[in-house]
Amino acid sequence: MSTTTTAPNRISGETAPSDFPIRLFRRWLGPTAVLVVGIAFFASAMVQKPSVVFLPLCTLAAHAPTAETSFLAENDTAMSRMMQDMTIRPAGNVDRDFVAMMVPHHQGAIDMAQALLRHGRNERLRRLAQEIIVTQQQEIAAMRLALDGPLPPSVAAPDQSSDSPK
Repeated sequence: MSTTTTAPNRISGETAPSDFPIRLFRRWLGPTAVLVVGIAFFASAMVQKPSVVFLPLCTLAAHAPTAETSFLAENDTAMSRMMQDMTIRPAGNVDRDFVAMMVPHHQGAIDMAQALLRHGRNERLRRLAQEIIVTQQQEIAAMRLALDGPLPPSVAAPDQSSDSPK
């Protein structure tokens, strides 16, 4: 049975758990900032009262960046870049406009698949991500060739052994 202390809100008079400022800090600044503050807290507290440090340190470790948060951040970046790059000014040529929109769409799929290879653990999904990367690169090349455009730069095929999660 645990008891949670509460503190009244100075404006509304409502009560909130006493850890409310910490939770608010975590939400606004994210797990990385909380970890940095935790390290500073740990260093100063170890000098003063080593026995008081263990519980807050465990709490901060639980909110450290994970493969999930890293994957979501990379995926969000890929999606944002894809959506921005797909927004084109029409050139008056349906074929060129199609390729101009589809290349960033395919590149977005490649970027998301690479994020899965960096952070995912499911072997079937990792193999599928590798296939997505290869096929999307082939389709980008085929679209550019169809318009007599430049081929994308050559890149190494994704390798499970070098991209496997730690």
